[in-house]
Amino acid sequence: MIETVLTLLVEKRGWFFDLFAQHIGLSLVSIALAAVIGLSLGIAIAQWRRGAKPVLALVNFVYTIPSIALFGFLIPVTGIGDLTAVVALTVYALLPMVRGTYAGLAAIDPAIVEAARGMGSTDRQLLYRIELPLAAPVIMSSIRTMATMTIALTGIASFIGAGGLGVAIYRGITTNNLAMTLAGSVLIALLAIAVDALLSIAEKATRRHLEPSKERVRARRPAHAPAGMRARKTRLAPVIGAFAAIVLVAGGALALAQRGGGGALDALGGLSGSDGSSASGNDAVISIATKPMTEQYILGEMLDLLIERDTDLTVELTQGVGGGTANIEPGIESGDFDLYPEYTGTGWNAVLKHEDTYDESLFDTMQQEYESQLGLTWVGQYGFDNTFGLAVSADVAERHNLRTYSDLARAAGGLRLGAEPDFFDRQDGYPGLQEAYGMNFGSTRDMDISLKYRALFEGQVDVIVVSTTDGQVADERLVMLEDDRGFYPSYRCGNVVRLDTLAAHPELQEELLKLNGAISDEEMARMNNEVETKSREPRAVAEEFLVAKGLM
Repeated sequence: MIETVLTLLVEKRGWFFDLFAQHIGLSLVSIALAAVIGLSLGIAIAQWRRGAKPVLALVNFVYTIPSIALFGFLIPVTGIGDLTAVVALTVYALLPMVRGTYAGLAAIDPAIVEAARGMGSTDRQLLYRIELPLAAPVIMSSIRTMATMTIALTGIASFIGAGGLGVAIYRGITTNNLAMTLAGSVLIALLAIAVDALLSIAEKATRRHLEPSKERVRARRPAHAPAGMRARKTRLAPVIGAFAAIVLVAGGALALAQRGGGGALDALGGLSGSDGSSASGNDAVISIATKPMTEQYILGEMLDLLIERDTDLTVELTQGVGGGTANIEPGIESGDFDLYPEYTGTGWNAVLKHEDTYDESLFDTMQQEYESQLGLTWVGQYGFDNTFGLAVSADVAERHNLRTYSDLARAAGGLRLGAEPDFFDRQDGYPGLQEAYGMNFGSTRDMDISLKYRALFEGQVDVIVVSTTDGQVADERLVMLEDDRGFYPSYRCGNVVRLDTLAAHPELQEELLKLNGAISDEEMARMNNEVETKSREPRAVAEEFLVAKGLM
C-alpha cells in the first residue's frame, strides 16, 4: 500500500501540489485571522474582567457547534467555497487563542503590575512592555495548538467545495480508492507536523528571550530608559505584530489565488472582476460543480475537456461538493457556480418541491419553472437514467425470500436500511416508500454514498439505496429488487445552467449539446466501474470515452 500511495503521489504530483497550496492558503488565512481576533479578544477581557465569562462562554458554545451545522448556517450568508471555509475555520480557532491569551495575562503576578504602575508606566507601556512579554510563552503555546488544529480541520473544507487536501480524501472515499484517501491524509499530517515543529521552535525562543526574569523586569523600568527609546519600543511591538499578520494573510491569499480566481478572494474584493473574468487575462471563467459521486466526477471532467478545448472559456471545476443538490443548487442561484449536472427527478421533487412523481412528460413544465422562478435552465440530457433502487445482500435475499419491493415491505420491520442523509427527507425517498409500499424499517442509518456497499457486505445494514448506474451494482454479492409498483420516477441526467451565463457565453450551449443522448445506462455504469473497481482516474476515463465517441 505504501508503494501504491507513493506512486500515486508521483503520478499526480501536479494535482496534489495544487491541493496542497489550497490547503496552506485556507489554513494560513484562518490562522492569521484567528490569531489577530483571538489575541485582541483575550487582551480585552483580561483588561475588562467582567466581560471574561460571557466572552469565554460564547467561544466555548460556538466551538461545540458541529462543522456540518456551521456550514449550513454560513452558506446562505457567505455562499459555497473559500470564504465560508475561512470563516468557519477562524471561528473554531478562536477558542484556544482567546482562552490562552486570557489565561496568560490573568496569571501574571499582580505585584509586578503594581510595581510597574508605581514607577509611572502607562496602560499601554504596561501591556506591551510587561504583560504581553510575561504572557508570551502561554500565548505562543495557544497559537501552536490552534495552528495544528486548524490545519487538520481544513480537510473538511472540501465538503463545501473550498478545495484543499480534503478533496483527495473525499475523492478517495467516494471512488473506493484507499491509496488516494491515505495520500491526502498523510500530506495533511505532514503539514501539521511541520507547522507544529516550526512553532515549537518559536515557542522555545519566546520562552528564552521574551519571558522576563525579575532582573529583566527591573531593567525594563521606564525610569531607566530614555523617553525616545521607550516610545520606539512601544511603537515597535504593534508594528511587528501587524507585519506578522500581513505576512500570514498575504501568504495564504497568494496560495488561494493560485486556484485561478474566485472563492474568498472574490468575496473580499480580491483579484477577480465582477464579470467573472480574470484580472490578469481576458478569458472568462465558467464555474462547474459536481456532486460527490463517481459518475459526476466523470461528467465534470468531460465538460472541462470539451469546453476548454473548443472555446476560449476557462473552466473552474469544483468536484464533489458535499450535500450534493442541497448545497450546489443554492450556490448556482447565488452565482457561486455557473452550471452543474443534475437529475430530472431531483429537480422536480427536491428543488421545485413538487410532491407528485416525476416523469419525462413533465420536463417542459419543469423547464418553465426553473427559468421563471430560479433564473436557471436545462441544457441537454446525457442519455442515461440514474434512478434509485433498493438492494440487499444475497444472504438477506435468500433468508427472507426477497425479490420485489413488496416482499421487502413485509420483512422491513426486522431489517436495517442504510442511505445518504437526504434520502430520509425526500418525497422520492424513504417517506415516499412508506406511503407507496408501507415500508417501515426496524432501524435506519445515515451514511455517505460511498460507504453503503461496504456497510452492506460487512453486515452493518441489510438494505441499501443504490443508483442504477453505480459501478458496483454488478457485484455478485448484491441482489437488486424489483420496483413492482413503479414507484421511482425518472432521473435522467442533464445540465442546469444559469440563464445569464448562457446569455454572456452562447458558445457554451453548443458544447453542452455535444453530449446530448451520448451516454447509455450501460456505458455510464461501465465508466463508473472503471473508476471504482480499477482505480482509474475520472479524467482518463472521461477522455477515453470522448475519443471513442469522436468528440475529441
